[in-house]
Amino acid sequence: MSESPYVPRTFPISVKGVVLDRQDRVLLLKNEREEWELPSGKLELGEEPPDCAAREVREESGWEVEAGPLLDVWMYQPIPDRHVFIVTYGCHRLGADRAPVVSAEHKAIGLFRKDELADLVMPQGYKDSVARWYAHPARG
Repeated sequence: MSESPYVPRTFPISVKGVVLDRQDRVLLLKNEREEWELPSGKLELGEEPPDCAAREVREESGWEVEAGPLLDVWMYQPIPDRHVFIVTYGCHRLGADRAPVVSAEHKAIGLFRKDELADLVMPQGYKDSVARWYAHPARG
């Protein structure tokens, strides 16, 4: 009896940043599925996850941030038969307070108050990560 070799499952890794402005509103981006999401991107080979979070926030909004604490990790299925491993960091804004600028990767950019999140079309996992950052002692 021959055994087939073990082949590990692989998933893309998406690193996300939860960023609040000075009015305590969270930065979100609208994707092609008409859902709001956190600034994020694929972890590059040799890149540290917190550096990826900061890079993606900068590329997708123009905001400079420093990634802080790890908030959450979870498996997401954006469409049938597609799984993505999500890693989310709370991020601290750096520099002057200015409006975010939407990149070519998204349809819209927005800043939302905590009480507005429940009504947004957004995966529950993202809402949970945002809630963790609002409640985190390192946020302030």
